[in-house]
Amino acid sequence: MTYDRLVCANCAGPVSEGRCRVCRANRERLQQEGPFGGLNPMTLIALLAVLIAAMVLLAHQTA
Repeated sequence: MTYDRLVCANCAGPVSEGRCRVCRANRERLQQEGPFGGLNPMTLIALLAVLIAAMVLLAHQTA
């Protein structure tokens, strides 16, 4: 989830604006994690396996 849609429970403002210290801390944490920060390693491995299987299937169909 991106922080531009999150609403702070402390100040009821958008987290992306960073109105309070809670907003600023969560915004910083989300920026450090990156786009795949919330996913666990098993999910990433499963996504990679699905991607490889799709590529193999596509290569097999075009050959």
